[in-house]
Amino acid sequence: MVGKTTPKRTLAASSNKPSRGAQQQAAAASSTAPTVFQDTKDQQRLLNIFSGAFSRVLSSESFPTLLQEIKQALFNRDFAAAFGREDYLEAYAARWSPTRALCYATVFLGARDYVDQILVLDHGPATTDTVDHDQEQQGQPDESEAQSRSRDSPSSKRLRMLSIGGCAAEHVAFASYIRDTSSQGTLTLLDSAPWSHVAALLQTQLTAAPPLSKYASAAAKAANQPLLLEPQLSLTFSQGDALSLTKDKLAELVGAQPLVVTLLFTLNELYTDGGIGKTTKFVRLLGEVLPQGSLLLVVDSPGSYSEAAVGKEKKRYPMQWLLSHTLLETDTSGYTWERLESQDSIWFRLPEGLSYPIQLENMRYQMHLYKIHKT
Repeated sequence: MVGKTTPKRTLAASSNKPSRGAQQQAAAASSTAPTVFQDTKDQQRLLNIFSGAFSRVLSSESFPTLLQEIKQALFNRDFAAAFGREDYLEAYAARWSPTRALCYATVFLGARDYVDQILVLDHGPATTDTVDHDQEQQGQPDESEAQSRSRDSPSSKRLRMLSIGGCAAEHVAFASYIRDTSSQGTLTLLDSAPWSHVAALLQTQLTAAPPLSKYASAAAKAANQPLLLEPQLSLTFSQGDALSLTKDKLAELVGAQPLVVTLLFTLNELYTDGGIGKTTKFVRLLGEVLPQGSLLLVVDSPGSYSEAAVGKEKKRYPMQWLLSHTLLETDTSGYTWERLESQDSIWFRLPEGLSYPIQLENMRYQMHLYKIHKT
């Protein structure tokens, strides 16, 4: 990447690594934005992925109407309506996912020192198709074909990630991280909404060379490469309600090797709409099935935007407090959690000079990163 700067290895604005005692305490109340890890050329390329994947809906006369209908459904907390149609999902991804993807890419790179510790040696790529998890056994190569393909592929480091309750922004940010770190990745997207179509559109853009002018020089054509080669990213989409998963099903999604599990603008929604009891049970179940050394990354709205009501009196508790209480202050059998990084409020600001068909806004978020230790 031309002009790429070396990432500053921290999730927060400060470069000082917190002590073990500080890791177990609440983070500072507010923080300025972290250093921008990608230059604007790299960020623009991610925006181009979105504008290319959703060019039809972005240029549609019905786009403003679709956005208003989605906003109204979200205001009514009717998530089944807001995310129940493919045209709604395309419009949502085109409108709100680009900024989040750039933000998540920054967060992932900031966590690189921790993430690098769970890379596993991979002797060959899995399928790169976007598949439905419930049908993924259909049309798969037989064992001899897979072994042959594996022998023909060089060994590399592969990162595994399970994204719970998110799709488009996580997909592009993860692909960006794979590109930036010259590694390979296996990504599972889990959501109750039918995101497989959107995921397929993005995967096509990620693995296709950007369009060039017919007047482009031979040198420009030769240098024109996709963000990722197809073998670099294996993608699976699984549609389902995270809170309804059995332990066996969750263990199947997680797998046997360490991975990153993300809850990006998802956990507070689970607490609020799924209930604190069911969400707490899910978080504990996750701790039971996660392999040693796995990471849990939580990003959500800051402050009072992420609170859940408890009991008949509807006393409100911050999402961060509920998560910390469940992971760090509750006795568990067979595992413990370590808080690696935590920030209550961080701004992600879009740099000047980026281009997108519609206006995008800056965003503010809280971030918490945990590591599991099996005992």
